[in-house]
Amino acid sequence: MIASIIQWSITNRFLVLIGTALVFVAGVWAIKNTPLDAIPDLSDVQVIVFTEYPGQAPQVVEDQVTYPLTTAMLSVPGTTVVRGYSFFGFSFVYIIFEDGIDMYWARSRVLEYLNYVAGRLPSGVTPTLGPDATGVGWIYEYALVDRTGKHDLSQLRSIQDWYLRYPLQTVSGVSEVASIGGYVKQYQVEVDPDALLAYNIPLSKVKYAIKRSNSDVGGRLIEMGETEYMVSGRGYIQSVKDLEMTPIGVDKKSGTPIFLKNVAHIQLGPEIRRGVVELNGIGEVVGGVVIMRFGENAMATIEGVREKLEELKEGLPEGVEIIPVYDRGDLIERAVDNLKEKLIEESIVVAIICLIFLMHARSALVAILTLPIGIMMAFIVMNWQGINANIMSLGGIAIAIGAMIDGAIVMIENAHKHLEEAEHAKKAPLTIDERWIAIGDASREVGPALFFSLLIITVSFVPVFTLQAQEGRLFSPLAFTKTYAMASAAILAVTLVPVFMGYFIRGKIPKESSNPVNRLLHWVHSPSLSVAMRYRKTTIFGALVLLVIGAYPLMHIGSEFMPPLDEGDILYMPTTYPGISI
Repeated sequence: MIASIIQWSITNRFLVLIGTALVFVAGVWAIKNTPLDAIPDLSDVQVIVFTEYPGQAPQVVEDQVTYPLTTAMLSVPGTTVVRGYSFFGFSFVYIIFEDGIDMYWARSRVLEYLNYVAGRLPSGVTPTLGPDATGVGWIYEYALVDRTGKHDLSQLRSIQDWYLRYPLQTVSGVSEVASIGGYVKQYQVEVDPDALLAYNIPLSKVKYAIKRSNSDVGGRLIEMGETEYMVSGRGYIQSVKDLEMTPIGVDKKSGTPIFLKNVAHIQLGPEIRRGVVELNGIGEVVGGVVIMRFGENAMATIEGVREKLEELKEGLPEGVEIIPVYDRGDLIERAVDNLKEKLIEESIVVAIICLIFLMHARSALVAILTLPIGIMMAFIVMNWQGINANIMSLGGIAIAIGAMIDGAIVMIENAHKHLEEAEHAKKAPLTIDERWIAIGDASREVGPALFFSLLIITVSFVPVFTLQAQEGRLFSPLAFTKTYAMASAAILAVTLVPVFMGYFIRGKIPKESSNPVNRLLHWVHSPSLSVAMRYRKTTIFGALVLLVIGAYPLMHIGSEFMPPLDEGDILYMPTTYPGISI
């Protein structure tokens, strides 16, 4: 069968070249559109349920919110772990799902079960789902700084919440933009209990009056002069004075209205905060954290965030600056560029070695040109499968490069031998048809064996696919890309390589014995082989001794899940003891 494929490829070499051109175009497109990241996403499929219960102690939150939610989430299909955390005023519930479950299917199931448990929660408490992101979704962080001192932290926080946050959320791939630091403005009503007692007004009436006064109402339509006018009452609170003039009752003695300012002190102030953000020791700042959506292209999302921030800088008040403090794009670019550089260097070394051992530039071109085509075929499958280009996936291609070119080298050497024998038998230069016949004979002679030997190397990483959880997510991209690269090399060895040999192997072909490098290696190898064959038992015993000696360091060598990865950034997030004031 393999011999028939080789013969078909030689007979229909024009179709093979057209197919190669199509693969080249598709490969270039796949390389440009393959998502980029630094490392594979090792996070579990998880859904976070966040619930606010303002003013309540952690034990109350645990009993009334976290426990009902946790017990309800235990029955969600596909869950492996459900964790609940209770804090002052809010609750987190983490639902971890089995590997392979779709993120959005998991979110929809959690929403269904939240509907069931809603009746068991306190009145006014509404659980919400966290962003559709993973543990490595934190891709960009920036700080808002005013070096002129014209804007305080509350104003900077308002700029972040109302001017920067929502435009950034429109960037493709962004799941959430979280605001941190600064002060959130709020109207603060400090009620005087003595005044309430004097006017005989309960606190609930004050609360109801404030709530009722902050709303617009509609009054249908009025037709005047053949024109319709919409009637509405404008009642949104715009200032402290609006709150001060909010009526809460009537003085029974004098019949005059009682306003909120008569029983309370009203002011603009900061909301209670549970953390601060500082930058480079210059003091407190306001920050924003951009979270990427699950499964998105990290590099493309970061580039979109950079462009959007550049657009928004033009509308900032004078003196306010946006300072990037964390950008994973720098790590991605350094890691991927370094690996691409090493791949290019490895390809150049392979090309030089081919030239040295074959001593024929045209023949070396067969192997050199076949290599990038095989890599492009691997990228096409990567893009189709959704594997992003990272350290592990590109590392799989780097591992495979040396083995990918083996088939072409063997085919070229055998073609040299057949062409030499054909010219010797004819005692004259070969015609074009005779040359193609010799190439076909040489390819069919070693092609089937080469194809299956490359397939054996292809399936060598199959055990890696059995890894589960984080180790599976870490090493499976490497195994996939290495497998795809070797499978591409096996296909090309019996299709494109014979065609390339027919076109490129021309001119005077040097004999193997005329190559000084080959002669040197034969001079070293032949005596060594003779000694090993003469003293067979000694050779085997020496190999066993080396095996035993190697067992000792193997048993005492250290181990770790991942090698150190120096990202070049330090994020310091201290957590204080409970009760410590900021």
